[in-house]
Amino acid sequence: MNSNHHNLFFIILLFYIVFPHLLRAEYIPQFSTAGFYAIPGTDRQVLSFNPAWRFSKGNNPLAHTKDFDDSSWQVVSLPHGIDLIPAEASGCVNYQGPVWYRKHFTPEQSWQNKRIILHFEAIMGKSQVYVNGQLLQTHFGGFLPVIVDITEQLQYNEDNVVAILADNSDDPSYPPGKAQDVLDYAYFGGIYRDCWIVVHNNVHITDPNAEHIIASGGTFIHYDNVSQNNADVNVQTHLRNHTNKTFIGHIECIISANGAEVTKSTTKVKINPDSTTQTNTQLHINKPTLWSPDNPNLYQLTIRLYNNKNRVVDGYMQQIGIRSIQFKGSDGLYINGEPYPQPLIGTNRHQEFAVIGNALPNSLHWRDAKKLRDAGLKVIRNAHYPQDPAFMDACDQLGLLVIVNTPGWQFWNNEPQFQEHVISDIRNMVRRDRNHPSVLMWEPILNETHYPDSFAYDAIKTVTQEFPFNNCYSACDATARGSDIFPIVYAHPSAVTQSETRPTFTREWGDYVDDWNSHNSPSRVSRAWGEIPMLIQANHYAKTPYSCTTYDALCQTTRQHVGGCFWHAFDHQRGYHPDPFYGGIMDMFRQPKYSYYMFQSQRPVQTNEAPFQTGPMVYIAHEMTPFSPNDVTVFSNCPEVRLTFCQDGIQHTYIKSNDTPGMPSPPIIFENAYNFTQDKKLSGKKKQNQVWLLAQGLIDGQVVATHKVCPARRPSQLLLSIDDQGLPLTADGSDCIVVVASIADADGNVRRLSNEFVKFHVEGQGRLLAQAGLLTNPTPIRWGTAPVILQSTLQPGNIRITASVLFQGSQKPLNAQIELTSIKPTIQAIYNTNEAALIDTNTPDNSLQTGFIPTNNNSLRTQQIENAEKLKAVEQQQTYFGE
Repeated sequence: MNSNHHNLFFIILLFYIVFPHLLRAEYIPQFSTAGFYAIPGTDRQVLSFNPAWRFSKGNNPLAHTKDFDDSSWQVVSLPHGIDLIPAEASGCVNYQGPVWYRKHFTPEQSWQNKRIILHFEAIMGKSQVYVNGQLLQTHFGGFLPVIVDITEQLQYNEDNVVAILADNSDDPSYPPGKAQDVLDYAYFGGIYRDCWIVVHNNVHITDPNAEHIIASGGTFIHYDNVSQNNADVNVQTHLRNHTNKTFIGHIECIISANGAEVTKSTTKVKINPDSTTQTNTQLHINKPTLWSPDNPNLYQLTIRLYNNKNRVVDGYMQQIGIRSIQFKGSDGLYINGEPYPQPLIGTNRHQEFAVIGNALPNSLHWRDAKKLRDAGLKVIRNAHYPQDPAFMDACDQLGLLVIVNTPGWQFWNNEPQFQEHVISDIRNMVRRDRNHPSVLMWEPILNETHYPDSFAYDAIKTVTQEFPFNNCYSACDATARGSDIFPIVYAHPSAVTQSETRPTFTREWGDYVDDWNSHNSPSRVSRAWGEIPMLIQANHYAKTPYSCTTYDALCQTTRQHVGGCFWHAFDHQRGYHPDPFYGGIMDMFRQPKYSYYMFQSQRPVQTNEAPFQTGPMVYIAHEMTPFSPNDVTVFSNCPEVRLTFCQDGIQHTYIKSNDTPGMPSPPIIFENAYNFTQDKKLSGKKKQNQVWLLAQGLIDGQVVATHKVCPARRPSQLLLSIDDQGLPLTADGSDCIVVVASIADADGNVRRLSNEFVKFHVEGQGRLLAQAGLLTNPTPIRWGTAPVILQSTLQPGNIRITASVLFQGSQKPLNAQIELTSIKPTIQAIYNTNEAALIDTNTPDNSLQTGFIPTNNNSLRTQQIENAEKLKAVEQQQTYFGE
């Protein structure tokens, strides 16, 4: 690199460090609906069926009937998880049992003479779907779609009722099967994912999860001959004709990128009356832009079905990523024909969030993926079930490889129906997720389960039946029955035998408990426990003295050991233990712990244009409290790091060794770099503004990343921030966003050691998902912050959130306010407006929304100034007497 290019590199790099939002400002996430992306002009319509359902706990033998009086029931919107739960809800706090949902709506006249499909992304447990009193489907299992054709049951020009019975009670007849009180996670419940109404013509592209045809149904996309020079895209399209006439026409497939057509092909179609057919189209691309974790390039595949009059009768778009994945024995992982250059490090992920359980809107799934990709992680294991389609879409867009799991955890039932349900789940997870470029491999076996040998053979056979093309791999524990037939085996590096010739991967690493009843571990650390425990957790995941797999250990394996997913990304509730799992690198609200930055520091230092954070970083894991250690830990991926304590203080320098084996960027420990005595000394001389820790990351002598920490002084104010990851709040009645209150000094430094309670109030087009009885509003400050979940209404507009300390007084911190604006949704929703008007008014604990009059900040600020003057005399007297 010549000097001009060298200088330009650092100018650009510094620009993106200072203004990182500009790098990603134009990126807007896209979410599929019912397995596709709707496009105009195709006669196919998708509508949100989420808003305004009547809801009641318990069973009622008449609740399925059309004329049942549900006027006293609560009105809710989907996704819905039965209850709001406390932040600490482990140990079977959540409700288990039957619940009912009822939705009133009037079908649109334009729907007549078309097919109307009700598509639930998931309903937890056993479910029954009724329309106008008629049972149309019974479903077992809580993690895959429930799809019902309701065309014949609809009654136009009058009120129609969809009624759903959902039961999340323990039931060993279908997977996972294990009772919640012996389960490592919680079932929660309800219709906890999106529900869509899909309207299309009687001749249409089918849904793979509704057709139940092996390796068919809907659109199936696979690739051949993938290289930097060429790629063949094979599009298999399954079509159905519901009419009594033969359909003649053609399928048009167009691949485009950034709005420009790349290639196009048409295939003739003939479908007999009341029959199906399948078309196969191959499109060739020269010099394709390939998908990989580091460059998640996506194409748009648009499929349109034309009749013999050249009129479009159906169609939609699929996001596709052209890539090849190969596991080559001792040579490990190849992506797009090239050996992947470093170990594949990632995490496991449960779908749960604080307070709302599993009922996350699409935006929270996307933010989860974004935060994990920002941390430099590249693979997610879906523990222990298929996750929300929005999360899979996010992984495609953000370059996160995914291991897709069938539902199951430490349970087997010898009754034939149990295995039948498991095999059905395997088929449907492959059918749902087979087109995602993010899919690295399938995990069709049941996690940590003693199943029969025959099941292992049936499981892998089912995957290969459903995906009979290349780029399809399944994994199994090395010690599990039937593992000998799997192409990839799970094992810790220390447990891989010399005779093993297959690629290996560690499905869970980093946890280290004293025993499986107590569950004490240096990895399981609540963020509220503060600095030292979080430092121990971060160092434990990096490189621990205990005999367990670490980041450092995974980086010292051969290529045969492809990588591993640590356990676990986020804190989460559990059925079988009174404590939540605290081993996450973020808490349940997705607030980071120190270990988050340790992982982030392992990412490459290069900056590239991507919808996730890249490039150099530096982070000081130290709070400068009287109880903080003298040693200062810094996480950085830079080859050189400087640390300075206090203005004109001693500067420490760290130079990374280039030839040390192991993790790319070990934690940096500057010994005896902090001393509270120096803080007190300067503060006593009125030089508080000279006390700080400054870390600078350098490349070739140039500062490319900085982080500064100042000790927090007197708690003087609350600060509010919105954790949106650049994704605005959508006014669809379901979207959520986390608002965080921080307690800070007058300069905005967060005071980590505080025991206040914060009360939130919202005005405008939003509501708080919080209740006083759950200690979520008011809520305690933990490690300096107090989060709350804000949900949108069905009307776009301004929202104002106010936060104050619960018990106000003349010496208390100032209140805080923040405003945001929700935006209009892009997808039309179907709901009864009279029902929707009741959502806010019948929310439990709604008293929190009214009667709140925060103390005026101007008067508080005046009082603070007066207090400061009064306290000068106190300070002078204490100083005089040697304090």
